[in-house]
Amino acid sequence: MSAFVIVDTKISNPEAYEEYKAKARPIAEKYGGTYRARGGEMDIVESDLWSPTRIVIVEFPDIQSAREFVESDEYAPVRAIRRANAECSFVIVEGM
Repeated sequence: MSAFVIVDTKISNPEAYEEYKAKARPIAEKYGGTYRARGGEMDIVESDLWSPTRIVIVEFPDIQSAREFVESDEYAPVRAIRRANAECSFVIVEGM
């Protein structure tokens, strides 16, 4: 069953964040990740619980693959780049 990494990101340093984007993608792909949305135009229909800023959705073959990506040694220094240059909410959700 597929799983999705869904991230809402508020970028504070766009130039430095480009390094994160360039390095994160190949690592996600190594774990079977396919980007489905990456900061595209949004039409926020309702926002009672939160107001999204920039949404990224990455589909993985299963929840274990998504967790392995997030917890991998090669992603750890890349995650540090993201944390230094953005605030985010990051969730893994099992698909149907």
